[in-house]
Amino acid sequence: MKKSDIKITVGLDDNNVPEKLMWTAQDGGVEQEEAKALLLSVWDSKAKETLRIDLWTKDMPVDEMKQFFHQTLVAMADTFQRATGDEKMADTLRDFCDYFAEKMELKA
Repeated sequence: MKKSDIKITVGLDDNNVPEKLMWTAQDGGVEQEEAKALLLSVWDSKAKETLRIDLWTKDMPVDEMKQFFHQTLVAMADTFQRATGDEKMADTLRDFCDYFAEKMELKA
């Protein structure tokens, strides 16, 4: 079996608040790229629950965080449709994404 690693490095300040996030995915051509935020979800099939790591650097601008969430929600709708084939619910999630963008004033 082939193995592929994704590495996330978190630089913390004295209060354990993330100051720097770096990630590497050599198979994807990514080597020590900086990020300002990350959301990682892992499905625990034994416990039937989602485990999460949500991190952002203390200098992540709020307007960029709003964009990040919006784009993540849109991507989740696409992934949901591919994973389940449920186009109707994916479209419902996309409708929410449009509502979210409107309320966050991300779109004209």
